Amino acid sequence: MAATKAPRPGTIGRGTPGPLGDSISAHTLSTGEPVIVRRTNRRKSGLSAFFESGRAVIAVPARLSVEDESYWVPHMVAKLEQGAKQQRGRRGIPTSDAALMERATLLSARYLRSQAAPESVRWVTNQNSRWGSATPARKSIRISHHVQGMPDWVVDYVLLHELSHLIHPDHSPAFWAQMAGFPHLERAKAFLEGASFAAARNFSGATDIDDVEQ
Repeated sequence: MAATKAPRPGTIGRGTPGPLGDSISAHTLSTGEPVIVRRTNRRKSGLSAFFESGRAVIAVPARLSVEDESYWVPHMVAKLEQGAKQQRGRRGIPTSDAALMERATLLSARYLRSQAAPESVRWVTNQNSRWGSATPARKSIRISHHVQGMPDWVVDYVLLHELSHLIHPDHSPAFWAQMAGFPHLERAKAFLEGASFAAARNFSGATDIDDVEQ
């Protein structure tokens, strides 16, 4: 079957303009998460792509036509994902299960005196209402793929949170006391609260930090 080439975009300003503000695009990330198209009068030309509170945003001029949007948005999404992948590699964010386990072991040694010793730490794609979850009885941790595009200190916080649940399966004072040594604790919590707010408004991502299974 012959490949169908994408239509060549026309001049910005010609064609049917889309709605101003944020709207959910028909295009998605490779993980299936929706992409937000942000039309603004402040942008006169050119497009930009970035992650905002865990969601992918493509900013376009208000006068960009719907027809041209269908051409440009997939291109910008591809560039965004490629850039995010390269940035994660430079920052040392674990992208494989093996690297995630290695990071968890390091965090346990640094902040928990190696008291948390998980037997399984892995990324999962079927966890859309929690950033992470832990099963203390099995010493297993699962981290949502939604976390992968977040800053490294947020990834570390989610990992450390679940590691702490292997020791304390609740949110008791003892649980938070062992988390107190993490330098980005409040900053990471605030970041995830913002991302959860966006998710609750049907943008994308999980809505809570964790779920502990007995």
